[in-house]
Amino acid sequence: MKDNSNSALRIREAIVILPVLLIFGTVIQLFSMNTKTTQVAETEIQEEIQVATTEFEREGITTTRSDIERTSNTQEIEEVPTIQYKTIEEIEISRDMDLTVRCGISKEDFNTLMANLSVDTSGFFETNSSIIYDLCEKYELNEIFFCGLIAGESGWNIASNHRNTHNYISMMSNGKLIRYSSDEEGLEAAAKLLHNRYLTEGGSYYRGKTLSSVQKIFCPNSSTWVGLIYGCMKQVIK
Repeated sequence: MKDNSNSALRIREAIVILPVLLIFGTVIQLFSMNTKTTQVAETEIQEEIQVATTEFEREGITTTRSDIERTSNTQEIEEVPTIQYKTIEEIEISRDMDLTVRCGISKEDFNTLMANLSVDTSGFFETNSSIIYDLCEKYELNEIFFCGLIAGESGWNIASNHRNTHNYISMMSNGKLIRYSSDEEGLEAAAKLLHNRYLTEGGSYYRGKTLSSVQKIFCPNSSTWVGLIYGCMKQVIK
């Protein structure tokens, strides 16, 4: 009777231990498979890196830490340009100046210059100062020259025929002032004409980049035009 009880006990223990052994064996097998997979993956990655490195070396392409630092420093320098503007007091003009060279002040200072322009009795130059500055930048014109030309052709108070046509430097067609739809359109047409025809080599009216050169075609029959325009330019900065 006692032997039967011991046998039954051992059978029950075996029944309990067997599943545990099966589970443990399965875990060991899975761990072994994962380890092999990881090793295979690492081996493949190392092989790919080696192949890529060999290709770069074959092409003679090498990158060092110093190369990266030099590239980074160069990019930083290029991304932060330094613009040195003149002050209003430092603006210089002359009768024989190059009319394509900007006066060198900032847009903010140019707006201030126009706001304080006492001869601007109509307020035209103050109102359009930003447009004038941007157009001179776009078409490579000296701002003081452009203002002097407008004042010389339209008057500081802007004559009604120029104001009504938005044509401020007397651009003509068939003996009449060309009409534009807005100040901005008229001013851009003027700046574009000066740049393309008068002040760029190869332009149909190009004779040089000074007032006297422009006068030869712009106002050929006048002996006072250069003095008129230059006098208006001096009034801008006095």
